[in-house]
Amino acid sequence: MTAPIPLLIVGAGGFARETAQAVHAVNDAGPAWELLGHLDDDPARHGTVVDGVPVLGPAALAAARTDARLVVCTGSPRDYASRARIVARLGLPPERYATVVHPGASVARSCSLGPGTVVLAQAVLTAAVTVGAHVAVMPHVTLTHDDVVGDFATLAAGVRLAGGVHVEPGAYLGAGALVRESRTIGAGALVGMGSVVTRDVPAGQVWAGVPARFLRPAPDPTGVPQ
Repeated sequence: MTAPIPLLIVGAGGFARETAQAVHAVNDAGPAWELLGHLDDDPARHGTVVDGVPVLGPAALAAARTDARLVVCTGSPRDYASRARIVARLGLPPERYATVVHPGASVARSCSLGPGTVVLAQAVLTAAVTVGAHVAVMPHVTLTHDDVVGDFATLAAGVRLAGGVHVEPGAYLGAGALVRESRTIGAGALVGMGSVVTRDVPAGQVWAGVPARFLRPAPDPTGVPQ
């Protein structure tokens, strides 16, 4: 039997806690990961325990644990470029990053997932879906045939993409957003929760509504390393 691989989760907020529970679910099906703990840059969290998992210290500790893989699990609509900044700051090679897929997710064999990506429970990837590195795929997301999701994108709970949609790097799609087939969500764009996207969303813009329309420039459209 192969020994479990040591794993560190960068972040100790909601997404990080959900990822830890996904790791536990994977291990329930067969020991794959040795979850060492969370790393978080908030000193107030150091030495605490979150949902039974210790917070060991700042993200910089990852460099010293060369035996461990890691996933960076930060980000919110207020700062959805944080994963990209942390990964750039750590400067670790792609092979240091794990890919975590909840056993309750359905990922077709013709799909591909990049390093550092997390796919949570009840997500469905149907056929020939390409997901880049450090992507957050939250519960009940549906990605259909030939969708392409760029690095550092976030797909919040219940997002639905029709076929052939392109989500460019660093974009954020809010909970329950629906995107029509063959549309593009530009790099660093933010789509509001519950929105229905029928047109391409340009890079670096915030769109929301039914149908979705331009609201304002996005807060940080250049937060993703090129």
